[in-house]
Amino acid sequence: MAVPFTDASSCWKAILADITKNRGLLSEIERFARESSAPAKIVFGTSGWRGEIGTDYTFRNVRIVTAAIVAMLQSQDPAIMQAMGVADFDTIRNRGVIVGHDNRFLGPAFSREVIGLLQQAGIRTWYAGEAITPEFSAGIEMLQAACCINLTPSHNPPNYAGFKFNPADGGPAGSDLTAKIEEIANRMMREGAVPAAVTPEKTESIDLTDRYLAYLEERKTLDLGRIRDFVRRQDCLIVIDHLHGATRGRAERILGPSPNITCLRTEDDYLFGGVAPEPSEKSMAGVERSLAQSNARLKLGVIMDPDGDRVRFSDGSTQIPMNYFGAMALHFLHVYKGVQGVAVKSVGTSNFVDAIAGKLGIPVRETKVGFKNFRPYLRRSSGERAIIAFEESDGISGYSHTLEKDAIFGLLLAIEMMAVTGRNLGAYLEELMYDFGHYYPDRSGIAVDRSLAGEPLIRRLSVIPQQYRKGTVLEFGGQHRTVIDIITLDGTKLVLDDGSWLMIRPSGTEPKVRFYIEARTAEGKKAIFEAAERITREALGM
Repeated sequence: MAVPFTDASSCWKAILADITKNRGLLSEIERFARESSAPAKIVFGTSGWRGEIGTDYTFRNVRIVTAAIVAMLQSQDPAIMQAMGVADFDTIRNRGVIVGHDNRFLGPAFSREVIGLLQQAGIRTWYAGEAITPEFSAGIEMLQAACCINLTPSHNPPNYAGFKFNPADGGPAGSDLTAKIEEIANRMMREGAVPAAVTPEKTESIDLTDRYLAYLEERKTLDLGRIRDFVRRQDCLIVIDHLHGATRGRAERILGPSPNITCLRTEDDYLFGGVAPEPSEKSMAGVERSLAQSNARLKLGVIMDPDGDRVRFSDGSTQIPMNYFGAMALHFLHVYKGVQGVAVKSVGTSNFVDAIAGKLGIPVRETKVGFKNFRPYLRRSSGERAIIAFEESDGISGYSHTLEKDAIFGLLLAIEMMAVTGRNLGAYLEELMYDFGHYYPDRSGIAVDRSLAGEPLIRRLSVIPQQYRKGTVLEFGGQHRTVIDIITLDGTKLVLDDGSWLMIRPSGTEPKVRFYIEARTAEGKKAIFEAAERITREALGM
């Protein structure tokens, strides 16, 4: 007898415990998503609102968030219109909104809810269907659309869905917009002001991959001719693991069909084979097996998350996370392609790029965590333009490219590096480390009591900068290091006299504290992690 479920959360637990046996329970999840009347607290984090399908991410709540966006736009608040990059609501109605989704469960159905409410407000809609995050960003610019709504939770587990909102410049919405959406949506939740579902009158479809390809050709940051010629003519193997995500098919359309390209996990699977769909070190196993089976002289393997905004690299011998690849990209674009500008990174990202930038005379700009904070450096009108902009969590963009992070851009840039240097990425990285020094970044964290989530956690950890001032001597595994700088841009980052550092960053929404560290030797990471945890527990009284 089937076990009756009273809520979507317990149903998801059963599904994820045995995806082979319980895949059929997705029909129950759809029932919960359609029938649930439970409100949710809407919070747009560093990249949109995310929630569990059927629990807080429901058809009801998606309509409320959409209605909140419509109400915000209809208000024609001058500050909102300025943040949107448009003159008024009539401009938004005429230029239109791009709506689409990744290939997660119920994506098309949730999109219809959004499109119906937008059309009811007289707003032109473009339906992208299955598309990836950087295509939305490029598509806004190529179509001159007013904004986009991209239904994706990026790399979150299979039970999650998400809601991203991007204004007219194509970048992630800033807090000036998301705070207003949260305010209106949460008020509607409290008041029970639930808009009725509206069936879309018509669907104006758009091929965003086609627009993205035109965007690449127009911007010319990447030499597509050289990249395609390399893949077609050289003794190489390119392995791309799509993780059952929406990036599937993109490489073939951009590069052309080739026996030198192998694509993994392209099949439909709402449950992602039961694994976390993120480009982690562990997830690279399939890529590295494929590379090991080849005798090609030049090899590249990448893994991308479902919405195509995160990427990780390997050449079969060396895995190259974004902490290293972003620094390599800076060196390549500046030295080999002559691109001028600044290096932009988030505060938790390796100082390897700082070492390279310092010797090349390139300014470095460090921002809070969240790709939206790179906007001032990625616009073509910016006074300081990014040569490269990247964050340790596998996101990257570059000169004259999208304001969103872009896994496809990372893939193409890596191929061009190989084409120009004639070497695998690992050899290129080894040369740079020999010239600029060795850096060993990593991240971890601890869970804390749920009562501390949010402001209480932020407040308690705020004492750390007062307790550990410049000149403070810390012990790491029997060695003593002096704090030479304190950065409180996003959490607390203590920079030490040998170039190593640790950053303690409280989650704004979860009962977690995240540690970002960098040692100058591989063996030194453990001691820095231990120090970060010790400092955190002292601050929390644990």
